[in-house]
Amino acid sequence: MGLMTLFDRTDYENRQCILKLVENDPDARLLDCGCGNGSFTRQVAKKIGTPQVFGIECILEVEPVHDGSIQVVDSDLNDRFPFDDGVFDVIHANQIIEHLYETDLFIEEIYRVLKNGGYAVISTPNLAGIHNIFSLFLGKQPFSAHISNQVILGNSFDPKHGLKHENRGRVHLRVFTYESLVELFEYHGFTVEKIHGSGYYPLPVPVARILARVDARHAVYLTIKVRK
Repeated sequence: MGLMTLFDRTDYENRQCILKLVENDPDARLLDCGCGNGSFTRQVAKKIGTPQVFGIECILEVEPVHDGSIQVVDSDLNDRFPFDDGVFDVIHANQIIEHLYETDLFIEEIYRVLKNGGYAVISTPNLAGIHNIFSLFLGKQPFSAHISNQVILGNSFDPKHGLKHENRGRVHLRVFTYESLVELFEYHGFTVEKIHGSGYYPLPVPVARILARVDARHAVYLTIKVRK
């Protein structure tokens, strides 16, 4: 299995983890932060069972959603969300928080626009993933921690080494560990209900699935479910 194939399969495992954490509620209003072209947003909405789907996206290169299934607003997630207080039951953000410089504002805005009792599912790369620890041991840059706004450098093991970032929105600015993710959401008033790991590079998916379940703190991705 090639490295990029392993990446794709691990990404799939992470998305399945997200889907397992959302709850069935046909009346729920869903907000997807960084909805992209809406393909995964639709999967989340289908799992919830809701037609009330909203998205925020600001990367112009992303193909927009045209079919009306998602009400998308063009807005920077480093800014205040363009929604009233307490209007959403569920908020989702996959591989978004690590790209933001206004991390605290982002979490505060999630809290603000959630209804009381509403929840958020947030997924992000894990700085303490075993692949990152091994990279540091060899004196290389952790895979998840970018050093340039232009190009991916510092770790020759990275299959993306030497490639240009597609745009500034793809750069990782802050990368989290299990403990830091929990503490930051608790600091902003959330109750942490669950936190799961996905992937365990460079091991194949069947083995990684077991290890990530036993030891989420060193998995590739962390997915946290928090409630207001």
